[in-house]
Amino acid sequence: MARGIPTRRLTRGSLVQFGWGSKQRRIQAAETDRSSAIAESIAQDKELTKKLLAAAGVPVPVGRPAANADDAWAALCEIGAPVVVKPLDGNQGKGVTVNVVTREQLDKAYASATAISDDVLVEKFIPGSDFRLLVVGNQVVAASRRDPPQVIGDGVHSVRKLVEEVNTDPRRGIGHATSLTKIRIDEIALAQLNTQGLTPDSIPNKGARIVLRSNANLSTGGSATDVTDDVHPDMAASAVAAAQMIGLDVCGVDVVCDSMLHSLQEQGGGIVEVNAAPGLRMHLQPSFGKGRAVGEAIVGMMYANGDNGRIPLVTVAGTNGKTTTVRLTAHILGCKGLRVGMTNSDGVYIENKRIYTGDCSGPKSARNVLLHPDVDAAVLETARGGVLREGLAFDMCDVAIVTNIGMGDHLGLSYISTVEDLAVVKRVVVQNVAPHGMAVLNAADPMCVQMAEACPGSVTFFAQDKNHPIIAMHKARGQRVLFVADGHIVAAHYDVEERIPFSEIPLTRNGTIGFQIDNAMSATAAAWALNVSWETIRAGLTSFVNDAQTAPGRFNFFDYRGATVIADYGHNPDAMLALIPAIETIPAKKRMLVISGAGDRRDIDIIRQTELLGDVFDEIILYQDQCQRGRQDGEVLALLRQGLLNAKRAKQVEEVTGEFLATDTALARLNAGDLCLILIDQVDEALAHIESRVAQK
Repeated sequence: MARGIPTRRLTRGSLVQFGWGSKQRRIQAAETDRSSAIAESIAQDKELTKKLLAAAGVPVPVGRPAANADDAWAALCEIGAPVVVKPLDGNQGKGVTVNVVTREQLDKAYASATAISDDVLVEKFIPGSDFRLLVVGNQVVAASRRDPPQVIGDGVHSVRKLVEEVNTDPRRGIGHATSLTKIRIDEIALAQLNTQGLTPDSIPNKGARIVLRSNANLSTGGSATDVTDDVHPDMAASAVAAAQMIGLDVCGVDVVCDSMLHSLQEQGGGIVEVNAAPGLRMHLQPSFGKGRAVGEAIVGMMYANGDNGRIPLVTVAGTNGKTTTVRLTAHILGCKGLRVGMTNSDGVYIENKRIYTGDCSGPKSARNVLLHPDVDAAVLETARGGVLREGLAFDMCDVAIVTNIGMGDHLGLSYISTVEDLAVVKRVVVQNVAPHGMAVLNAADPMCVQMAEACPGSVTFFAQDKNHPIIAMHKARGQRVLFVADGHIVAAHYDVEERIPFSEIPLTRNGTIGFQIDNAMSATAAAWALNVSWETIRAGLTSFVNDAQTAPGRFNFFDYRGATVIADYGHNPDAMLALIPAIETIPAKKRMLVISGAGDRRDIDIIRQTELLGDVFDEIILYQDQCQRGRQDGEVLALLRQGLLNAKRAKQVEEVTGEFLATDTALARLNAGDLCLILIDQVDEALAHIESRVAQK
């Protein structure tokens, strides 16, 4: 978090994702996604580990596996007492017995080891202290001396009471949740006490050191003292060589020797174990000495300085134009060679391949894109519903586009009753722009303009009117603006201008479709903010085709027997206000409309749509779609008819049940030179139906 790297916990345990998309890394405890499974397997095999370390010239104790207790005794005799008996593939010091000299001790040690593993290792006992060196990448970042669980006699209290007193230390708890673990009086502790001629009820002399376990692991009650500053360079080099020979990027190297101040060779010490996924608490919160920033070291190994694991992220909110803007922005970034993940109301797309269908404009779909390892950049449609339910899928974005607020949509739902309420929800994306990022806002929409104050980064305004006061003022302040002039989209910053003619932007149909000009400006501004070259931006605008495959349901044109058929997913008054000027630029002998209404809108919003369209179309077919969204049959149609009561142009109005039947009815009445706008509901199915009818002409 200090590095600004986004994090996401993938399980209830400790599996965590750092970063997004193709820059993601994963870590579980002290095991990274590049910790080799083979290396971990080698580290568990203590005999193989010793062979490899010896081959690398790293000092290790001599020893061998033992097939049974008799063979273990034979190994002790070969090696020479004292020895250590331990499981071949154990961990956390389980089943380890040190300083074994007699046959009786060996039999007990062998039984303890076989309780953990079928394979047992007998090796030379090296006198000295137990040290743990933490290797991260190619350096030792921390070292601790580990002492076994012990108590100091006071001549008054029993061993049991002394243990209870030590366990009152608030740092001691159960398991690994605290910096130290409580000392247990179990069978191993009883055996260890027995070697000292004691029982739990014995009262040790004052100052007597009573050891309750032979191993010094923190998980069994041991303590740790930081000795990082004492590590000799040759000692560190041996530890790094051991980790690299095994192949571990994060490695705990266990060393037995007298001191960290000298090399292993000087003092006859040795590396006794190499551990994958080593415990970190002895370095983070040692019992004595200062904690070390091992977390920083591990993250620093995973991400170089300046790399925060983020990919370019664009989020698009607004009432209308979101999906087209998302698609166009993603297309431009794709032209840069980036693998783009995209969410919108049609689905989730990875490199233009849809992997989920349906309305995927919420945070769950956005998180799936950021989780995908093949995504170099993300463009996310962010609808109000998901924001209200769950917030955002990200902490910061590079670019936040708000296309417009207008008269709003879905008002009256989820306690969002006014345009001002809606603007507060849509503004969330602007509030979460990164300090280095950019908000792209519609200067012609007063609600969007007000959002600029909430942006932690910079602001780019766009509007078709180059003389709009907001555009003029923002440009005068040396900020970025986009506007229309002389048949061009103009991007201006100080005295520098980039001009792209409408003739090179098929989406705008040579500048005749106003709302597509707005969409093109906002997508251009987003790419500009991401430092995409103007050559690439131009190439993206020129090559983006707004057909039913590229942008389904977004003003898709079809030629049907010489008539123009347009399919669009517009479903609110603002969409109608945007569609009308575009329709009026297209010459037509007769204009026909096919329309339904979404039942989860307010009555006034449903009525307003046909109030606007009734002045533009000659014939209107009203249809009732599959999902009335809480309305009774016929209720939406009645509201649509109400909006046509004072229509200036529509003279023929007909009602049909079913979207496809309504489409077929309209197509059957078209003649060459006519125009039909079909406001579709089931986008994919409706477009497939229209395409099949066009193919049959």
